[in-house]
Amino acid sequence: MLRNAAYRRLLTAQVVSLLGTGLATVALGLLAHDLAGRRAGAVLGTVFGIKMVAYVVLAPVATALVARLPRRSVMVTADVLRAVVALTLPFAGQVWQIYVLVFVLQAASAVHTPTFQSALPDVVTGEHEYTQALSFSRLADDLEMVLSPMLAAALLLVVSTHTLFVGTGLGFAASAVLIVSVVIPRAATPAAADEGTPFEELPLGARVRHGALLMAHTPGLRPALALNLAVAAAGAFVLVQTVVIARDTFGQSNDVVALLLAVNGLGSMTTALALPAVLRRRSERAVMLGGAVLLTVATFAVPLALGIQARTAGLVAVGALWLAVGAGWAAAEVPIARLIVRHVPAGERRSVFAAQFSLSHACWLVTYPLAGWLGAAGLRGAALVLAVVAAAATVGATALWPRSAAVPTA
Repeated sequence: MLRNAAYRRLLTAQVVSLLGTGLATVALGLLAHDLAGRRAGAVLGTVFGIKMVAYVVLAPVATALVARLPRRSVMVTADVLRAVVALTLPFAGQVWQIYVLVFVLQAASAVHTPTFQSALPDVVTGEHEYTQALSFSRLADDLEMVLSPMLAAALLLVVSTHTLFVGTGLGFAASAVLIVSVVIPRAATPAAADEGTPFEELPLGARVRHGALLMAHTPGLRPALALNLAVAAAGAFVLVQTVVIARDTFGQSNDVVALLLAVNGLGSMTTALALPAVLRRRSERAVMLGGAVLLTVATFAVPLALGIQARTAGLVAVGALWLAVGAGWAAAEVPIARLIVRHVPAGERRSVFAAQFSLSHACWLVTYPLAGWLGAAGLRGAALVLAVVAAAATVGATALWPRSAAVPTA
């Protein structure tokens, strides 16, 4: 795959962009503490909420607005805008200014990411090669979660907090330069399924709804809608409550928090790398539903791990469950793009990728606060509730995806 020059540049652009995003996450936390002190947690909670709202609301709207524009120009413009915002953030002197700048930053990301996803299958042809490309992209996402905090910590030994935003801006700028160097084929012009009207000539509201309606009306994509919820239920508990479990339940330091999150990322990375070979022998149905079952069972087992009295044994048990959640997460989520490419005509993919981006983040918008609020009342109860949500979503995906609809991938 890395011998494909166009894909190599796109992957490198994704990696440097994600590293910049990771640096911004650390820098925002420190900036929030400088401005809000003990209220920094509330500020960051609002920032993450703004991020999810931007992703859910703006992704389909923005995709409809830029439908007539070349995808390369859209991605480069989004990167430039993100770089400008990142370089502006150090000058924010009020919390509300952070909120505004973060909204603009995430709005640009809501344009960039679905456009990148829709361009990938046109640059990488062949189902097996495309699966490898998806695995590398997932690996890049996981590496961002693991490596960015480490890189930020190393940089903070020699530079100030505000310099991290410079690193973020440079990451986005480098991404723009790399994307400029790639020739991306122009997407085919989609037509509305009902009336044969060209997509670009539909009213804005119809263009916004088009991708979501197409997903709902395509039998092969309906299971993905349910699997998004299963992944978000288990993943939200891990991302929201790991710090509480490590610090309060087992009395450990921040290093253990980072280690547990890294273990979750390791499970996801390992599975992502194995998926191209696995999907040669197994259908997406078996792999994705198996992943959903794995993360559901792991979440159900969390109360048992939290009840272990010995700290070391308890942490090892939690780490094993986090590894399983990460593996199930990748198995259930990564092949969704293959389903979109298989079931959606080339000209429709841009709007469907935007819809998938928006709808999947809508699930996180629900499960993030659910994990936080329920966790405040009790970690074991929160884990059980989210496990039930994941189980219901998995059952729904199974019902929507009958065995007879499985497509051999060998």
